Amino acid sequence: MELVTNSVLRKDNSLLVVTHLTQLLHYITGFGGFLVPLIIWITSKNTVEGMDEHGKSVINFQLSLLLYIIISIPAILLLGLGILMLIGVGILGFVLPIVNAVKAANGEAPSYFLTIKFV
Repeated sequence: MELVTNSVLRKDNSLLVVTHLTQLLHYITGFGGFLVPLIIWITSKNTVEGMDEHGKSVINFQLSLLLYIIISIPAILLLGLGILMLIGVGILGFVLPIVNAVKAANGEAPSYFLTIKFV
């Protein structure tokens, strides 16, 4: 007996927008900015059109930000350059999810620059 699955993907730009905006939970609650988008991506990547691309972009961006934070902590000892890096990471971590949420609402592909592709 062969199991046949329905491979029809639904278009849900609002869920894509929510996926991008949930990254901002770091700024509101202090946590959840990585976990919530990860859960949304894993649960809906096979049912929502574009979710796999957007979800991977969000996860790669969050992992890249974490790596930049880890690198900038010892760089604080080098003439305070790490503090500038932390400020830059904070600004990018706040602005880019909003920009990409607008792109997702318009049906465009996400673009997070300075992102390392882990996934």
